[in-house]
Amino acid sequence: MFNIAVINIKDSLKYLVSITVTLCLVMLVTRYFSNLNNDEKSKLVLNEKVSEIMHTSLLICLDETIPAIKETNHELNNNEEDKINENDILGELLKVELAMFKGEQKIAYVPNSSTSQEQQNITTSNEENETQVDNNNQTNGNEQVNQNIESFGVTTQVVTQNPLADAYNVECNGVKIKNETSFELTQDMLSQRIEVSNNVLIFHTHTCESYTSSENYQYVPTGNFRTTDNNFSVVRVGTEFTKYLQGYGYSVVHDTTYHDYPAYTGSYNRSLKTVEKILETTPSDIIIDLHRDAIGSRPDYAPTVKIGEDYASQLMFVIGTNGGGLWHPNWQQNLQFAVEVQQKANELYPGLFKPIILRNSRYNQHLGKAACIIEVGSTGNTLDQSINSVKYLSAVLNEVLK
Repeated sequence: MFNIAVINIKDSLKYLVSITVTLCLVMLVTRYFSNLNNDEKSKLVLNEKVSEIMHTSLLICLDETIPAIKETNHELNNNEEDKINENDILGELLKVELAMFKGEQKIAYVPNSSTSQEQQNITTSNEENETQVDNNNQTNGNEQVNQNIESFGVTTQVVTQNPLADAYNVECNGVKIKNETSFELTQDMLSQRIEVSNNVLIFHTHTCESYTSSENYQYVPTGNFRTTDNNFSVVRVGTEFTKYLQGYGYSVVHDTTYHDYPAYTGSYNRSLKTVEKILETTPSDIIIDLHRDAIGSRPDYAPTVKIGEDYASQLMFVIGTNGGGLWHPNWQQNLQFAVEVQQKANELYPGLFKPIILRNSRYNQHLGKAACIIEVGSTGNTLDQSINSVKYLSAVLNEVLK
């Protein structure tokens, strides 16, 4: 006996179609939600990339292309005093360019996470300088250090090629000041003298700033006019400056800590801690933050003065105030000291200094009553010229302090 099963073809086809449609719907729904989830992830990734590009790549491109923007962006973005609108980068760039056409000088110095201070190297009056010195520029002993800089009255002449106009709006006893603050500067205020100790502290907030290579000082940059080799950076200028001052008998501390490497952001915060620590054991009124200027967008800009047969980088004081709202009781004394030094320099070596810049930022200058930034030359100057500058600067300071 056989069992016979009767199959209805129409019903079977209907079931198969229903199952197929159901499976297709399930697959479509699954894919839809999967794609939706992926889209959300993609959007997040895209947003992160856009943010990274806007906050990193664009700024780096501007920084590395235009030296002045590097100073402006980083300093003003991260300084304790000033903040720049990150959404108006092009606006800030336009301001710099317009300032150049007007003959004004855009200066911004207070643009990096905490770096270990174990790298700190301090050169004092009792220590030997370990820097390797080129034979053509080496100075040994007090007599040789100060040779040829007592000959005051030598012919001096500003010989800058393609110069930028010196902008200023105040003048006191021949000293020109570009006052970028709302404070009124009076002759009485600027003419006062201050008493300071003969201890000198020299440090570098932007330790890695360097110059154009020369025959005597050729180096491989590790950034846009930057190097971590202290033999070729502004640190070398500080080392020579220290030796010249010691040759006159002054007690000098020269700190060579990296404050702008490996991170540039926060450099002023780090240099503040360094200087505070040094002052705990070595009090000093004269606190000099030695820099290399990055004014303008031209890498060939080299403000230069010829003194006798020497070519020297021009110098520039940058003095901060409490105009940004930070506590700074010393700014008038800092300015008075700078005016006194520059007035003496104008007598001995006219043209050695460019006009003083007075700004709202504090630049850690609340730590001393003769605290200042001194810019030694610009990117187009050579290390040779900048070493010559501090040779004459030390002679000027000796005349002021003795």
